[in-house]
Amino acid sequence: MNIDKYKITKKVSLANTDTFKEIEDAKDKLKHIRREISELQDVMYAHGKYSMLICLQGMDTSGKDSLVREVFKDVNARGVVVHSFKAPTSNELKHDFLWRHYIALPQRGKICVFNRTHYENVLVTRVHPQYILGENIPSVTGLDDLDDAFYHKRMERIVYFEEHIAESGTIILKFFLHLSKDEQKKRLFRRLRMKVKNWKFSKDDLKERKSWSAYQECYEDAINRTSKDFAPWYVVPADDKATARLIVAETILQSLQSYKDMVEPSLDKETLSHLDEFKKQLEND
Repeated sequence: MNIDKYKITKKVSLANTDTFKEIEDAKDKLKHIRREISELQDVMYAHGKYSMLICLQGMDTSGKDSLVREVFKDVNARGVVVHSFKAPTSNELKHDFLWRHYIALPQRGKICVFNRTHYENVLVTRVHPQYILGENIPSVTGLDDLDDAFYHKRMERIVYFEEHIAESGTIILKFFLHLSKDEQKKRLFRRLRMKVKNWKFSKDDLKERKSWSAYQECYEDAINRTSKDFAPWYVVPADDKATARLIVAETILQSLQSYKDMVEPSLDKETLSHLDEFKKQLEND
């Protein structure tokens, strides 16, 4: 699969980017790829020098939760950690906006998924700037201070944050699950119709839907300003869930495969010289 066509290397227009793509036998292909991801994560764990941060963003119903479940189903439980960031707690608001994300970063050898990410601080808060007031920032005295320059400066800080952790060995992949408004409507109806999915519905979903255009503008601006070689954005067509999962999985796999120095450590010479002896000890046990 050519994943580069989803990678943002130049200015993107979301309105002119497809939300639908269907790949034949996507579910079966995913089964094979996620096993390969699992094997490479084992190598990454043994190697102990890299970690991987997967950032998932998208409108409500874009399929983030189910994507995490399906893509990482075969990865050793010790090897993947998922953080779903909700509204900041009172304690989190007493720190800078990146603090809670920094302390959730993966240990070397592990994959960490941010299901909603540090980008919420330039997305949700840009659509609803009143949320920023809860951070008690000295330079912000009112909503008039929250102009484009404020959010662009935040994006610069995010880029510095990502550059720093990338230099420390964290492989960063950022995915925007690009959903159409019509498909979101269908999925929201499904939540209302199907009893087993009722719990997923919130009246806030409809409230946020009214800000669809504003969110698209904010996503587009953030993606264009923060897609870097060390932390690229991928805009993934998300109207077909199986295809979206496959594209994300293939991107993760190809990224891991590109690190040729990531290999399992060799046994020391002393241990290697006594392997036959150790085998005999076990045979005679």
